[in-house]
Amino acid sequence: MNKIVCFALASTLGLSATCFAAEPSVQVGFSPEGSAHTLVLSAIDSAHTSIRMLSYSFTARDIVQALIAAKKRGVDVKIVVDEKGNRGRYSVAAMNLIVNNQIPIRTDSEFPIQHDKTIIIDDQSVETGSFNFTDSAEKRNSENALVIWNMPKLAQSYTAHWQDRWDRGQDYRSTY
Repeated sequence: MNKIVCFALASTLGLSATCFAAEPSVQVGFSPEGSAHTLVLSAIDSAHTSIRMLSYSFTARDIVQALIAAKKRGVDVKIVVDEKGNRGRYSVAAMNLIVNNQIPIRTDSEFPIQHDKTIIIDDQSVETGSFNFTDSAEKRNSENALVIWNMPKLAQSYTAHWQDRWDRGQDYRSTY
């Protein structure tokens, strides 16, 4: 149980609490069976403080909506996407919706392909795998998603990688 949940539960029950960090755990999901998609949405929905995302292709409307909902509940959301992999109309629509909801997004064109598919949650947990944040990944492709929960040292390594890609990127500006 994370400290926020532990304190909220203790307060609700009128108890004092001694809380400990949650134990590390791992979950895996696959598509097109649906469990990868569900796991990615669960990871986004679990965020309390921050989300840092790296994405190769970015078109999935439900993932866009989950990120916007996270922003609205006070989560600091920032995204880096591959510039060349996000020129199509569905990617542009997704990116416009993101920035029009005050979520910063940068495009990275420094590599032949910026092929990362990762979400760092609250500097504690990491979602990664082959799962692209696209409708095709959800419904047609054979993909996997893996969430490593409550491993802050691992999350720190991924955050350093994310920061490097963020620093290389260019701010995306909405086209409408």
